This record gives sequence, C-alpha cells and structure tokens, in this order.
Amino acid sequence: MIDNMDLCLPFLKFNTEDDFYYLQIIQRRKEHEDLSKNSRVIRSYYIRNLEYLMKRYDTIKDMCNYFNARAMLRLNKRSFKKVAFRTLQNITAQMMQDDFMSARQAFNKACGQCHNDKHKSWIIDLDTRDNKTFNEISYAIAFKCQPFDEDKIIAVIPSKAGCHLITKPFNVKQFKDYGFTEDIHKDNPTNLYIP
Repeated sequence: MIDNMDLCLPFLKFNTEDDFYYLQIIQRRKEHEDLSKNSRVIRSYYIRNLEYLMKRYDTIKDMCNYFNARAMLRLNKRSFKKVAFRTLQNITAQMMQDDFMSARQAFNKACGQCHNDKHKSWIIDLDTRDNKTFNEISYAIAFKCQPFDEDKIIAVIPSKAGCHLITKPFNVKQFKDYGFTEDIHKDNPTNLYIP
C-alpha cells in the first residue's frame, strides 16, 4: 500500500472559487488483464478545497481497495471556466461526427485536456528504484537542461515500481540529447493512493 497524501498536499493551492484539482480512481490493465483497454475510470472527483478532499479520502481509499484501483491526482490546477468551455468544444466536435454517446463524458475529457496553472509541474516516470539512475536524471534536469536551477526537482512521489519525479518544466530536447529515454508527462496524474 502506498499513501502519498502528505507528499501531494503541498501542491494543492486554491486561490479562487474557479480552482480545482482533478482526481480519478483508475483500474489499469497491469492489475486487471481482462480490461479491454489500458485503463478504466471508476470515479472522478473535482477537488475544490482541502476539506472536500479530506472528507472523502477514506471513501476514496476504500474504493481503491475494493476495485484494486489507484487514486490518481493531477497536480496542475484546473479551472471550472476553462473546462466548461472545452466541454462545449468537445460536445460540438462529437455531435459533428454523429457521436452522441460520448457527450456524457465530455466534461471529464475536458478536465484531462486543459489545466490552469501558471507554475506547471511535469512528471518523469521512473520504473526503477536504482539510486544511480535517479541521481543521474536529477542532476541532468537541474544542471544540464535549461533553465538551469538546482530547485527544478519539486518532489519524489513513490509508485509500485519506482517513483514519479515531479519537476518544473525544462528543455526536453537537451534531456533526450543526453540519452535519457524516460517518459516525460507534462500534465498527467501522479499516485495519490495505491492499495
């Protein structure tokens, strides 16, 4: 069991009524071979404040345990206004393609498509617990990829196979030029809870 609540809480900053964070309980094919696609969303939450999250956190963990699923949290803030407009765009595009069944999923799709954070965080998915690899990647991001900043590594969030390295944005081309092949996710969720 991995509970990263304490590591994720510092990322949650609510400045206006329009701010929210997007949390999903997700089953993955890695744990459920019978899934017809890579993942399945069990439930979505729109976290408007810390009290909202804390009040539901035991239920979220119970659902993860019951469904053998993960609670995944996007660390980049969302805007209800931006998501609402993107939802309208998604529904319009779906209707123009005669796809009326997908309209009910348009809001959640929009939540995954647009963030509203001036200070973006990226995720590097490390599927290893090897300290040498971790140190080499951390050093390269801080001192070999522009902008140079030793504080570019914001947090390390544990996962089952390794960790998610949470970073400030950096020059991806320079990172790849040094031979690193790790996945860089510019707006993906990280692990909040894994049973």
